[in-house]
Amino acid sequence: MPKIIIADTSCLIILTNIGELELLHKLYGRITTTLDIATEYGDRLPEWIEIVNATDKSKQQLLELQIDKGESSALALALEILDSIIILDDNKARRTAHQLGLTYTGTIGVIVKAKLQGIVPSIKPILSKIKQTNFRLSAETELQALKQAGE
Repeated sequence: MPKIIIADTSCLIILTNIGELELLHKLYGRITTTLDIATEYGDRLPEWIEIVNATDKSKQQLLELQIDKGESSALALALEILDSIIILDDNKARRTAHQLGLTYTGTIGVIVKAKLQGIVPSIKPILSKIKQTNFRLSAETELQALKQAGE
């Protein structure tokens, strides 16, 4: 398992909104995020989420020309931490992470992994709760997730 899991704002918000933030803790133990993401999140973070910032702010500033501040801070941090995974949901941020050779997953990927590791019995109820929020979940992504989870 990678040493550092970096969570972006969308993952924290969506899991909080559906009452499933604890999934991150059960799955990974400690989570890392940045001050920019913590500020975007706007709520008090649990003690198992650590705030760490990239030391090279110039990388973040360059990334901000393409993607938002929170995502830029997460990518800049991941560039400094070998063996990290970023949880990103925004397509543009994911493309940028791919171009930079970074490892990433999304909130749905986290939920599938929780099922595969026996942390949740089924992803269907979680996906159902997500669909009641403003999170964009395509039918194709939902089908892929159910298939990967064996449901």
